[in-house]
Amino acid sequence: MRFKISIYGNDELWGSFSEEDFAALIAADAAFQRELRESGELVSAEGLADAGLVRVVRLRDGVRVVTMGPYLGGGEHPGSYFVVDCDSLDRALEVAARYPTASGNGVEVWPMLDHSGTEM
Repeated sequence: MRFKISIYGNDELWGSFSEEDFAALIAADAAFQRELRESGELVSAEGLADAGLVRVVRLRDGVRVVTMGPYLGGGEHPGSYFVVDCDSLDRALEVAARYPTASGNGVEVWPMLDHSGTEM
């Protein structure tokens, strides 16, 4: 089964890290990815650009309306995501709980649909 694991943060959180703490987080993230790659569970890992570059598009009476910023409220926004292929939801939750910022930040786990539109 494939799952999307989204890592959320906010500018206040990222700005609170010292250079040493941020470097340690990057190293822990690299170790997390390496472990998943070695287990064969990592399908892909992607970082997202600064939230200030995000645009939300809606159609209003057939007219495209573009607004700035992420859709989520409260200053929280996705920072990166992983696609993992795990044996079960329990395993995907275990993987998500081991992400370095899971102790202070939400890590979201979404089951993905296969190409036929059914849950994998």
